[in-house]
Amino acid sequence: MVTAVVIPIICLYFYWITRKEMKLNDSKWLATAEVKKEAVLTGEIKSIHHEKQRYYYHRYILVNELKLQTKSKVISAKKISPIRNNTKIDTFSIGEIIRIFGCWEGKHFHFTEYEVIQKNKKNEKGD
Repeated sequence: MVTAVVIPIICLYFYWITRKEMKLNDSKWLATAEVKKEAVLTGEIKSIHHEKQRYYYHRYILVNELKLQTKSKVISAKKISPIRNNTKIDTFSIGEIIRIFGCWEGKHFHFTEYEVIQKNKKNEKGD
């Protein structure tokens, strides 16, 4: 008799905890795309690295890491975005001059918004 009551209660309790944890991780997963716009950098793209990473069970993020040559030095910049069904993948090309808006996190510049200032000259000629 006790088993018939206790086991469903334990199952419901663990279901409730799991659901609560999933909601928390989903909100953290969506928050990876939110970055404070504290600084602006302008530079030429020297290298590009795309990587799909697992964030939490069936949730993934796309990490675009760019090396930007500014007037003074080479800076590593990252754009992290959660992968959803309607996610548009940003296309960067080497040689473009872009302006990025974001903040510093350690040695990396974390950004979400960018604007292309000058296209790659090879792409404009059709090479």
